[in-house]
Amino acid sequence: MTTEIKTVAVCGAGGTMGAGIAIVAARAGYRTIAYDVAQEGLNRALKQTDGFFSKSVERGKLSQEEKDAALSRLEVTTVLEDAAQADLVIEAVFEKLEVKQDLFGRLNAICPEHTIFASNTSTLSITEIASGCGREDRVVGMHFCLPAQLMKLIEMSPGLNTDDAVFKAAWDWTLAAGQTPVETQDKPGFILNALLVPFNNDVIRAVEAGVATAADIDKAIKTGLGYKMGPCELIDLIGLDTQVRLCEAFYPITHDPRAATPPLLRRMVAAGHLGRKAGRGFYEYSGNAMFGG
Repeated sequence: MTTEIKTVAVCGAGGTMGAGIAIVAARAGYRTIAYDVAQEGLNRALKQTDGFFSKSVERGKLSQEEKDAALSRLEVTTVLEDAAQADLVIEAVFEKLEVKQDLFGRLNAICPEHTIFASNTSTLSITEIASGCGREDRVVGMHFCLPAQLMKLIEMSPGLNTDDAVFKAAWDWTLAAGQTPVETQDKPGFILNALLVPFNNDVIRAVEAGVATAADIDKAIKTGLGYKMGPCELIDLIGLDTQVRLCEAFYPITHDPRAATPPLLRRMVAAGHLGRKAGRGFYEYSGNAMFGG
Protein backbone atom coordinates (compact mmCIF):
# COMPACT_ATOMS: atom_id res chain seq x y z
CA MET A 1 0.00 0.00 0.00
CA THR A 2 1.49 3.35 -1.11
CA THR A 3 0.99 6.33 1.18
CA GLU A 4 0.97 9.90 -0.11
CA ILE A 5 1.84 12.03 2.90
CA LYS A 6 -0.07 15.30 3.05
CA THR A 7 -0.87 15.58 6.75
CA VAL A 8 1.50 14.87 9.63
CA ALA A 9 0.56 14.42 13.30
CA VAL A 10 3.18 14.85 16.03
CA CYS A 11 2.43 13.24 19.40
CA GLY A 12 4.25 14.84 22.32
CA ALA A 13 4.31 18.22 20.58
CA GLY A 14 4.27 20.10 23.87
CA GLY A 15 7.84 19.02 24.52
CA THR A 16 11.05 20.40 23.07
CA MET A 17 11.60 17.59 20.57
CA GLY A 18 7.97 17.30 19.49
CA ALA A 19 7.64 21.06 19.01
CA GLY A 20 10.76 21.04 16.83
CA ILE A 21 9.46 18.17 14.69
CA ALA A 22 6.17 20.04 14.22
CA ILE A 23 8.14 23.05 12.98
CA VAL A 24 9.97 20.86 10.45
CA ALA A 25 6.69 19.52 9.07
CA ALA A 26 4.80 22.83 8.98
CA ARG A 27 7.75 24.74 7.54
CA ALA A 28 8.05 22.16 4.75
CA GLY A 29 4.46 22.74 3.65
CA TYR A 30 2.57 19.95 5.42
CA ARG A 31 -0.61 20.32 7.38
CA THR A 32 0.60 19.55 10.89
CA ILE A 33 -1.47 18.37 13.84
CA ALA A 34 0.42 18.93 17.10
CA TYR A 35 -0.96 16.69 19.86
CA ASP A 36 -0.20 16.52 23.56
CA VAL A 37 -2.15 15.62 26.66
CA ALA A 38 -1.78 19.06 28.27
CA GLN A 39 -2.96 22.30 26.68
CA GLU A 40 -0.46 24.26 28.77
CA GLY A 41 2.49 22.56 27.09
CA LEU A 42 1.00 23.12 23.65
CA ASN A 43 0.41 26.81 24.37
CA ARG A 44 4.01 27.20 25.48
CA ALA A 45 5.29 25.37 22.40
CA LEU A 46 3.11 27.46 20.10
CA LYS A 47 4.43 30.69 21.65
CA GLN A 48 8.01 29.48 21.30
CA THR A 49 7.35 28.39 17.71
CA ASP A 50 6.05 31.85 16.84
CA GLY A 51 9.17 33.34 18.40
CA PHE A 52 11.41 30.96 16.48
CA PHE A 53 9.77 31.80 13.17
CA SER A 54 9.94 35.53 13.98
CA LYS A 55 13.67 35.22 14.58
CA SER A 56 13.97 33.35 11.26
CA VAL A 57 12.28 36.30 9.54
CA GLU A 58 14.64 38.75 11.26
CA ARG A 59 17.63 36.74 10.04
CA GLY A 60 16.33 36.58 6.49
CA LYS A 61 15.79 32.82 6.53
CA LEU A 62 12.04 33.15 6.03
CA SER A 63 9.80 35.85 4.64
CA GLN A 64 6.89 37.13 6.71
CA GLU A 65 4.55 35.43 4.24
CA GLU A 66 6.35 32.10 4.67
CA LYS A 67 6.16 32.42 8.45
CA ASP A 68 2.43 33.16 8.35
CA ALA A 69 1.84 30.24 5.99
CA ALA A 70 3.79 27.82 8.19
CA LEU A 71 1.86 28.88 11.30
CA SER A 72 -1.44 28.54 9.43
CA ARG A 73 -0.58 24.89 8.72
CA LEU A 74 0.03 24.15 12.41
CA GLU A 75 -2.91 22.99 14.54
CA VAL A 76 -2.74 22.08 18.24
CA THR A 77 -5.01 19.60 19.99
CA THR A 78 -5.39 17.55 23.15
CA VAL A 79 -7.71 15.09 21.39
CA LEU A 80 -5.81 12.03 20.18
CA GLU A 81 -8.59 11.16 17.73
CA ASP A 82 -7.55 14.20 15.66
CA ALA A 83 -4.48 12.18 14.62
CA ALA A 84 -6.82 10.05 12.50
CA GLN A 85 -6.53 12.76 9.84
CA ALA A 86 -2.80 12.15 9.43
CA ASP A 87 -0.98 10.10 6.80
CA LEU A 88 2.13 10.03 9.00
CA VAL A 89 2.13 10.06 12.80
CA ILE A 90 5.44 10.77 14.52
CA GLU A 91 5.62 10.10 18.25
CA ALA A 92 8.02 12.03 20.46
CA VAL A 93 6.66 10.96 23.83
CA PHE A 94 8.31 9.72 27.03
CA GLU A 95 11.25 7.40 26.32
CA LYS A 96 9.69 4.29 27.81
CA LEU A 97 8.78 1.18 25.83
CA GLU A 98 5.38 0.61 27.45
CA VAL A 99 4.33 4.23 26.88
CA LYS A 100 5.19 4.11 23.18
CA GLN A 101 3.56 0.70 22.70
CA ASP A 102 0.37 1.89 24.37
CA LEU A 103 0.26 5.02 22.21
CA PHE A 104 0.69 3.08 18.97
CA GLY A 105 -1.96 0.59 20.08
CA ARG A 106 -4.45 3.41 20.65
CA LEU A 107 -3.48 5.11 17.40
CA ASN A 108 -4.00 1.86 15.48
CA ALA A 109 -7.63 1.84 16.56
CA ILE A 110 -8.05 5.46 15.46
CA CYS A 111 -6.04 5.90 12.28
CA PRO A 112 -6.95 4.64 8.80
CA GLU A 113 -5.14 1.63 7.39
CA HIS A 114 -2.73 3.63 5.24
CA THR A 115 -1.31 5.77 8.08
CA ILE A 116 2.38 5.26 8.80
CA PHE A 117 3.60 5.32 12.41
CA ALA A 118 7.07 6.67 13.15
CA SER A 119 8.91 6.63 16.46
CA ASN A 120 11.41 9.29 17.43
CA THR A 121 12.96 6.93 19.97
CA SER A 122 16.66 7.46 20.58
CA THR A 123 17.48 4.17 22.31
CA LEU A 124 14.63 1.67 22.08
CA SER A 125 14.03 -1.06 19.49
CA ILE A 126 11.66 -0.14 16.66
CA THR A 127 10.62 -3.79 16.40
CA GLU A 128 9.70 -3.89 20.09
CA ILE A 129 7.84 -0.57 19.93
CA ALA A 130 5.83 -1.86 16.96
CA SER A 131 5.14 -5.24 18.58
CA GLY A 132 1.44 -5.82 19.18
CA CYS A 133 0.29 -2.46 17.80
CA GLY A 134 -1.66 -4.07 14.97
CA ARG A 135 0.29 -2.63 12.05
CA GLU A 136 3.84 -3.75 12.69
CA ASP A 137 4.59 -3.54 8.94
CA ARG A 138 3.81 0.21 8.93
CA VAL A 139 6.10 1.32 11.79
CA VAL A 140 9.48 2.95 11.20
CA GLY A 141 12.14 4.59 13.32
CA MET A 142 12.61 8.29 12.62
CA HIS A 143 15.07 9.76 15.13
CA PHE A 144 15.40 13.53 14.80
CA CYS A 145 18.31 15.37 16.41
CA LEU A 146 17.93 18.18 18.90
CA PRO A 147 17.12 20.90 18.13
CA ALA A 148 14.99 19.33 15.40
CA GLN A 149 14.08 22.68 13.88
CA LEU A 150 17.78 23.37 13.18
CA MET A 151 19.42 19.97 12.78
CA LYS A 152 18.97 18.20 9.43
CA LEU A 153 19.91 14.63 10.36
CA ILE A 154 17.26 11.94 10.83
CA GLU A 155 18.28 8.37 11.71
CA MET A 156 15.88 6.09 9.82
CA SER A 157 15.49 2.53 11.12
CA PRO A 158 13.22 -0.24 9.82
CA GLY A 159 11.96 -2.84 12.27
CA LEU A 160 12.11 -6.53 11.42
CA ASN A 161 8.51 -6.40 10.18
CA THR A 162 8.62 -3.00 8.44
CA ASP A 163 7.43 -3.15 4.84
CA ASP A 164 10.02 -1.87 2.35
CA ALA A 165 7.51 0.40 0.63
CA VAL A 166 6.54 1.95 3.96
CA PHE A 167 10.16 2.63 4.83
CA LYS A 168 10.69 4.24 1.42
CA ALA A 169 7.60 6.44 1.83
CA ALA A 170 8.88 7.65 5.21
CA TRP A 171 12.38 8.15 3.78
CA ASP A 172 11.01 10.17 0.85
CA TRP A 173 9.04 12.34 3.27
CA THR A 174 12.22 13.28 5.17
CA LEU A 175 13.82 14.36 1.90
CA ALA A 176 10.74 16.36 0.89
CA ALA A 177 10.84 18.04 4.32
CA GLY A 178 14.40 19.20 3.64
CA GLN A 179 16.07 16.79 6.06
CA THR A 180 19.04 14.44 5.62
CA PRO A 181 18.20 10.78 6.37
CA VAL A 182 20.67 7.98 7.11
CA GLU A 183 19.66 4.33 7.42
CA THR A 184 20.60 2.48 10.58
CA GLN A 185 19.93 -1.00 11.87
CA ASP A 186 17.45 -1.53 14.67
CA LYS A 187 20.12 -1.60 17.35
CA PRO A 188 20.40 0.24 20.71
CA GLY A 189 21.27 3.91 20.30
CA PHE A 190 21.47 3.67 16.49
CA ILE A 191 24.47 5.81 15.49
CA LEU A 192 24.38 9.00 17.51
CA ASN A 193 23.34 7.86 20.96
CA ALA A 194 25.51 4.76 20.81
CA LEU A 195 28.37 7.25 20.72
CA LEU A 196 26.92 10.27 22.54
CA VAL A 197 25.45 8.72 25.70
CA PRO A 198 28.81 7.30 26.88
CA PHE A 199 30.67 10.41 25.66
CA ASN A 200 28.35 12.82 27.49
CA ASN A 201 28.70 10.72 30.62
CA ASP A 202 32.50 10.92 30.30
CA VAL A 203 32.18 14.70 30.22
CA ILE A 204 29.95 14.74 33.31
CA ARG A 205 32.45 12.55 35.17
CA ALA A 206 35.26 14.90 34.11
CA VAL A 207 33.34 17.86 35.57
CA GLU A 208 32.69 15.88 38.77
CA ALA A 209 36.37 14.94 39.05
CA GLY A 210 37.41 18.58 38.73
CA VAL A 211 39.32 18.09 35.47
CA ALA A 212 37.87 21.39 34.21
CA THR A 213 34.71 23.45 34.43
CA ALA A 214 31.76 22.70 32.17
CA ALA A 215 32.43 25.96 30.31
CA ASP A 216 36.09 25.13 29.68
CA ILE A 217 35.30 21.59 28.55
CA ASP A 218 32.71 22.95 26.11
CA LYS A 219 35.17 25.57 24.88
CA ALA A 220 37.85 22.93 24.33
CA ILE A 221 35.49 20.62 22.43
CA LYS A 222 34.13 23.40 20.23
CA THR A 223 37.52 24.91 19.52
CA GLY A 224 39.58 21.75 19.20
CA LEU A 225 37.06 19.47 17.49
CA GLY A 226 34.96 22.03 15.65
CA TYR A 227 31.67 21.14 17.37
CA LYS A 228 29.01 23.85 17.13
CA MET A 229 27.71 23.01 20.60
CA GLY A 230 29.63 21.82 23.63
CA PRO A 231 28.55 18.58 25.37
CA CYS A 232 27.39 20.38 28.53
CA GLU A 233 25.38 22.82 26.42
CA LEU A 234 23.84 19.84 24.62
CA ILE A 235 22.96 18.05 27.86
CA ASP A 236 21.33 21.24 29.15
CA LEU A 237 19.33 21.43 25.91
CA ILE A 238 18.06 17.85 25.94
CA GLY A 239 17.51 17.99 29.73
CA LEU A 240 19.56 16.35 32.46
CA ASP A 241 16.54 14.22 33.36
CA THR A 242 16.43 13.04 29.74
CA GLN A 243 20.10 12.10 29.94
CA VAL A 244 19.25 9.98 33.01
CA ARG A 245 16.45 8.25 31.08
CA LEU A 246 18.82 7.62 28.17
CA CYS A 247 21.30 6.00 30.56
CA GLU A 248 18.59 3.91 32.18
CA ALA A 249 17.35 2.72 28.78
CA PHE A 250 20.79 2.20 27.23
CA TYR A 251 22.87 0.69 30.03
CA PRO A 252 20.71 -2.43 30.67
CA ILE A 253 20.87 -3.23 26.95
CA THR A 254 24.58 -2.62 26.35
CA HIS A 255 26.08 -3.20 29.83
CA ASP A 256 28.64 -0.56 28.90
CA PRO A 257 29.84 0.97 32.22
CA ARG A 258 30.33 4.30 30.44
CA ALA A 259 26.57 4.34 29.77
CA ALA A 260 25.71 4.05 33.49
CA THR A 261 24.29 7.21 35.09
CA PRO A 262 27.06 9.37 36.63
CA PRO A 263 26.47 10.27 40.32
CA LEU A 264 26.74 14.02 39.61
CA LEU A 265 23.98 13.73 37.03
CA ARG A 266 21.65 12.11 39.55
CA ARG A 267 22.42 14.78 42.15
CA MET A 268 21.77 17.62 39.73
CA VAL A 269 18.44 16.12 38.68
CA ALA A 270 17.47 15.64 42.33
CA ALA A 271 18.28 19.31 42.91
CA GLY A 272 16.03 20.34 40.02
CA HIS A 273 18.93 21.48 37.83
CA LEU A 274 17.42 20.03 34.65
CA GLY A 275 18.96 22.36 32.09
CA ARG A 276 17.46 25.07 29.90
CA LYS A 277 13.85 24.15 30.67
CA ALA A 278 14.46 24.66 34.40
CA GLY A 279 16.64 27.75 34.02
CA ARG A 280 19.66 25.99 35.44
CA GLY A 281 21.84 23.00 34.59
CA PHE A 282 25.54 23.20 33.88
CA TYR A 283 24.73 26.83 32.99
CA GLU A 284 22.08 29.33 34.08
CA TYR A 285 19.40 30.60 31.70
CA SER A 286 16.84 33.39 31.60
CA GLY A 287 13.72 33.60 29.47
CA ASN A 288 11.90 30.76 27.77
CA ALA A 289 12.82 31.13 24.10
CA MET A 290 13.16 28.09 21.88
CA PHE A 291 16.75 27.25 20.98
CA GLY A 292 17.66 29.21 17.88
CA GLY A 293 14.77 31.58 18.43
